[in-house]
Amino acid sequence: MAALYLHATSGEVAMQITTRRTILQIKAAANDRLRISGWGVSFKGTSVSDAPVLVTVLRQSTAGTGLTDVTATNLAKKNDGDPETIQTIILQGIGSGEPTAGALIENFEVHPQMGYRVWYPQGQEIIVPNGERLGFCITTASLTYACDFEVDLEE
Repeated sequence: MAALYLHATSGEVAMQITTRRTILQIKAAANDRLRISGWGVSFKGTSVSDAPVLVTVLRQSTAGTGLTDVTATNLAKKNDGDPETIQTIILQGIGSGEPTAGALIENFEVHPQMGYRVWYPQGQEIIVPNGERLGFCITTASLTYACDFEVDLEE
């Protein structure tokens, strides 16, 4: 790891889905690994009586289809002359084809008028090995919400 501290966000994504859908996917570069230090999600629900949204973090073995590139911000960059190039691939949005799901890392239910934030203690971060993918997904009832995922990682 080169100690590049990155932050990426999906931006606001509108959805009306009842199956699990990937909102943000992180892919480690070949021969590199990532350390996920934290992530967060927030929703723009309008009713206090709506059912919770299931938020899932899982490993994924494919990119799926229809997700778009996101540019991460290098939080360690001190000036424009720093030579580091971000190698991590970050995709966002609700694609037309869902990535292939792998091992489940975490599940949380979050009220659709709230958000949820996770920070991992040092040494307990999620590691994304060499060329592998990590997906941040949601499953909602048939109601329409907008959500925003963000992730902090080290490359």
